[in-house]
Amino acid sequence: CEPCWRGSEVGAEAARGLGRARPPLRRLRPLSAVTEGEPGEGREPFETTRFWDALEQAFKVTSQEATKLSLAFSRPPVVSAEDCQKLSEDVQNAILAVATVYYWLPKGQGTTLRKMVRDATTEVVEGMIQLTETILSAPLESLSQEQLISTGGVWEACEQVSSLPRDNQAAVASALAACLGVVKDALEEMEHAAMEGQDPYSDIMEDEELGFRGNRDTYWSEADRKLLSACMGLMKASKACLKKVLGVVKAYGKADSPEQISQLDDLADIANEISPSVDELALSMYPPMNQLGVRLNAAKLASVLKKVLEITKTSHVCPPSEEAWVQFLTGAVDHNMNKIKNFTQGQL
Repeated sequence: CEPCWRGSEVGAEAARGLGRARPPLRRLRPLSAVTEGEPGEGREPFETTRFWDALEQAFKVTSQEATKLSLAFSRPPVVSAEDCQKLSEDVQNAILAVATVYYWLPKGQGTTLRKMVRDATTEVVEGMIQLTETILSAPLESLSQEQLISTGGVWEACEQVSSLPRDNQAAVASALAACLGVVKDALEEMEHAAMEGQDPYSDIMEDEELGFRGNRDTYWSEADRKLLSACMGLMKASKACLKKVLGVVKAYGKADSPEQISQLDDLADIANEISPSVDELALSMYPPMNQLGVRLNAAKLASVLKKVLEITKTSHVCPPSEEAWVQFLTGAVDHNMNKIKNFTQGQL
């Protein structure tokens, strides 16, 4: 039956169309109608309810096909060639339907929303590919642990559709919340390491090859600690910035017009740069500290934060009643960055 199961090539082609690399498999022509051109553009008017109903149904059918496929190859008798062909076609149709419905969603609904739907769709497609490949590589008439895991993976991926944001406002709020979580974790880790007298490498066991733990390169100097304090202030400003922006997006954000949708996407795009910038700064703060490197990373983070605040202030999510905290946080970013510059003056 193996030739029949090369139907997983449809999934591979769909995954390529969704921007994910897969092992080289034969390409099938039927997906050309899905992968060519701009998704959802130039077609009939987009209907939100119809799209989400269709996407939920496509995910549900794919989950059912994963169950049928796994059961068919979990016990005797051996699947007949005819049944194998039918299962193969059903899997192909389910995967094609998932990819097709995703492409109904136009860019005009928001790039942040589309990315989240795209990621969920890709996970479903890749999950089905993994399941079919697991079955192909397993002995006949056996239910392996890998097959159980792969089947559960498809179910889990398909269940995501119920928790996907339904518009760009909800999508951007979700993206901001994720960024805030990462920044909180980085800040808490650095606060723990910066405790008075704390060795940031105390969780690393002594090693004869690495040398005695008394090496000064594992501790901050007094000058390092002053700079560390100012950098922590900038990280706290990052957390406060994301928290306040998330609040106004939830309270005032709308996705009723192209301008509102675009403003939300701009906000999400620049806010997505905060967490990696915080991570880069945090990593550079560990001893032995290169103060000039710390300053450069701090300057990058400060620039990102000021852009976030500027975009927030000029968007519809920031009515006049919210402008005070934008101004306050802008001042906090400048204040901490000036302290960092003063502490690293001799490094230039």
